[in-house]
Amino acid sequence: MDSLFACPICGEGLCREAGRYACPGGHSFDIAREGYVNLLPANRQHSKAPGDDGEMTAARTRFLSGGWYSPLREALCALVERYAPERPALLDAGCGEGWYTAALAQVSAARGGRTAGVDLSKPAVKKAARQCPNGEIAVASVYHLPLGDGSVDVLTDCFSPLGLEEFYRVLKPGGIFLYVVPGPRHLWELKSVLYENPYENEEKREEYSGFRYIEVVPVETSFTLPGPQAIADLYRMTPYCWKTPKEGARRLAELNTLSLTGQFRIHVLERL
Repeated sequence: MDSLFACPICGEGLCREAGRYACPGGHSFDIAREGYVNLLPANRQHSKAPGDDGEMTAARTRFLSGGWYSPLREALCALVERYAPERPALLDAGCGEGWYTAALAQVSAARGGRTAGVDLSKPAVKKAARQCPNGEIAVASVYHLPLGDGSVDVLTDCFSPLGLEEFYRVLKPGGIFLYVVPGPRHLWELKSVLYENPYENEEKREEYSGFRYIEVVPVETSFTLPGPQAIADLYRMTPYCWKTPKEGARRLAELNTLSLTGQFRIHVLERL
């Protein structure tokens, strides 16, 4: 069966066979029992275990499964329904544990399309493969995507690194790029607990070479986390976890509930 993936060694298209992916050049990549494939060459690994570790992946999985970010997922799916052509090839770049990917794959499949997801983290990719059994999931870097030139109709990036040159390369002319970033007051209440003087995120619309803006879609939601575990899970999946003063972390750990604002911006761009 033809795959959306291409060989990371020679660039030839891959075919999915029983238990492996293979290319015409003779390169072969085993499919793990969870259903994913590792397409990250050893010479592109910067550590023995790149990407998010198992603990962070577990925290994000627990948090997202609570449905707190469902409005964002629904908005992404609605944009795919609006902009994707029939039989789209969709790539979720930096797919994590696949919570968004699984929903996007359903929309793509309903239009006769296919979906692939890539992430640097093996623990995350294992979960993504289980959540998205009808998609193709691979360990890979967004800066070296294992896909052919002009092979993708829709590319999504939800809080993941911006591999803009690679996104341009793999998108077809006229392809759609959905880029999710935090709004100015995203998780403001969390930041107010952690920091004495919290600041808003910068609201900006950058012009990216090779792309043109179609629209910026705001998504906002309010929710209350019901206990210390959910609060800790959210904290662990944010960048604040690595740079919070000890006093701020202590204040957060003392909370039993936390009401929050989720504020997102979906930048919708077209590849020229």
